[in-house]
Amino acid sequence: MLARAIEEQGLPTVTLALIREHAARVKPPRALWVPYPFGYALGKADDPAFQHRIIAAALGLFAQPTGPVLAEFTEDIGAPARMLQASATKTTVADADPLAELTALRGYYERWVSEHGDRTMVGVSPVPQRRFRGLVKAMLDYAAGASPEPEDKPADMPLNRFFRLGADDLKGFALEARMCQRPDDRDNALYAWFWSETGLGALLAKVAARMAGEGDERSAQGIAR
Repeated sequence: MLARAIEEQGLPTVTLALIREHAARVKPPRALWVPYPFGYALGKADDPAFQHRIIAAALGLFAQPTGPVLAEFTEDIGAPARMLQASATKTTVADADPLAELTALRGYYERWVSEHGDRTMVGVSPVPQRRFRGLVKAMLDYAAGASPEPEDKPADMPLNRFFRLGADDLKGFALEARMCQRPDDRDNALYAWFWSETGLGALLAKVAARMAGEGDERSAQGIAR
């Protein structure tokens, strides 16, 4: 729908679609269906040649004079397993200190970012990486039943939204640190480590459980995936 609105202003668009049925119903002007799991719209990580082929196929749809156009990218990647969620694992470190983990992982995270041209998944929340301790302390209070007012939370942002974005940043921080430590780990090896072997994963699972118990299933699912 956004693509149609943008095209009405004279800007051509192309969409990567992960669910063919949705694209067929919404009918964007140009869409390339990539039949891979969520999180893998361009295939597996660290495979730039394959990713460039998907991008080239998408850009090639601009040659179509009229739409809607729904094309399919059929090249097989040996589709990666779907990402593990908190509910699919059992933590072995329920009492681990997530604040201590932040300190232990920070050097690896910053090295990862430096070695990858400052590219990082971290940055969707309003909390700078060097202030994650305050975010984690607020989550610890929330998981314990309190109603915290985090210092870095914008006044107009609901707490559940703040924690949802913060959870994405904490996951990105931990996973990129782990990839620096264990560069051969991929896909569910990383998620299994995060959800079952880290205090950060255990904390996010507790935050998600409280949100679900209060009826906010959407935020809970976003945090625990």
